[in-house]
Amino acid sequence: AASRLRLSGLCFLLQILIILLFAVFVRYSPESSPGQCPPQLNCSRSRQDSGLQQPHFQDVHIQVLLSFGLLLVFLSRYGAGSAPIIILIIAFAIQWAVLIQGFFYFFLNGKIYVGAQSMVSADFCTAAVLISTGAVLGRVNPVQMLLLALLEVPLCSLNEHILLRLMGVSDSGRSLSVHTFGAYFGLMVSRVLYQPHKDKRKREEQQDTGHQMDSFAVAGTIYLWIFWPSFPSAATVHDSAKDWAVLNTYLALVGSAVSTFILSPVLSEESTPQMVQIQDATLAGMAVMGMAGDMLVTPFGALITGFLVGLISSLGSKFFTPVLHSRLKIQDTCGVHNTHGLPGILGALLGTLLTLLATADTYGDRLEFVFPLVAQGSRTVPDQAVTQLCALLLTLVFAALGGSLTGAVLRTKVLRCSPDPQHKENSVLCEVKLGSC
Repeated sequence: AASRLRLSGLCFLLQILIILLFAVFVRYSPESSPGQCPPQLNCSRSRQDSGLQQPHFQDVHIQVLLSFGLLLVFLSRYGAGSAPIIILIIAFAIQWAVLIQGFFYFFLNGKIYVGAQSMVSADFCTAAVLISTGAVLGRVNPVQMLLLALLEVPLCSLNEHILLRLMGVSDSGRSLSVHTFGAYFGLMVSRVLYQPHKDKRKREEQQDTGHQMDSFAVAGTIYLWIFWPSFPSAATVHDSAKDWAVLNTYLALVGSAVSTFILSPVLSEESTPQMVQIQDATLAGMAVMGMAGDMLVTPFGALITGFLVGLISSLGSKFFTPVLHSRLKIQDTCGVHNTHGLPGILGALLGTLLTLLATADTYGDRLEFVFPLVAQGSRTVPDQAVTQLCALLLTLVFAALGGSLTGAVLRTKVLRCSPDPQHKENSVLCEVKLGSC
């Protein structure tokens, strides 16, 4: 009863706070009324961007809700309990991200002007939260998961603001601010929450996925195939750049999926890959194109990149994940390191190399949209490449520090569940002693 009331009370307080903040600060963007539009908002371009963003917002929101939501309920012991909690996390994180990111991107004259682009940005941030949740799934209770979202959204938004606005990094598909940040933030939370006396039992419970939960993973993977190519293109304004982002992402996706079927019979006793392996390869192939999606990858380059990252992800799942647990004491429930973290790093390195090709001869009119500072002449190509690389290092440091701080908060005794042997294991996610949920 105390656990349920704690979650109910926290939800009530946070929702009332958000409602009050929305009432004070948030307004719809005046782009539909040019006569009332402040000149600082440049409403002529805002209307154009909004028309381009609305279909992409729908695709991004569907893949965040369905793809991530279904992929995080594959554990038979925790699946039925995690499904509604994931909905709660998504619902809260989107509201919270609209506010926090509004202060960074859409704040003018004391108000936050929201539109299609602000909702796309909020979905990006929510995706990072869900990635982090995958690293600690089954080891934290709903109150801790909600607090994780509360703390991560401002840190994720700040990291993105520093990268995109202050440093001028090109990362339209968010290899850094979503995949890399979300993965290593969650892994650091998992490291801080590590408890040796409970770890062995938790691993045994989490390895039991069950046929029904595999079906959810199948559906989630299919939704990823359908909607994810819109994810890296949603933040790209120009149509020609969108084409590159969509095609490069899809080619990397199919390349990584095929590579799974090459390594799976070699690395496991199964003759065909399990659904979770195809799911991981799908995510890895799309994550690696986050930064480089709208760059000059070429169709051949996208295929070979997806193929190689699929191999790397499969090998990492087989060999590196056990080392991650045994040596570094990091338990990665959903394998976010191999599906988001490592591909995000590789995608950032690929984007850094491709930045060196950023010239008017190779990019044409796309250069203005992919590397505006280079096109304007205010930054050289080598400087832009160094900036892209520094952004990767900054993201890793920021994620590690933020995850450690968040883990320390979640580890406090007052946030843990009390033992309740009669409590059904699937009804709520709790981290308690043996014999409890």
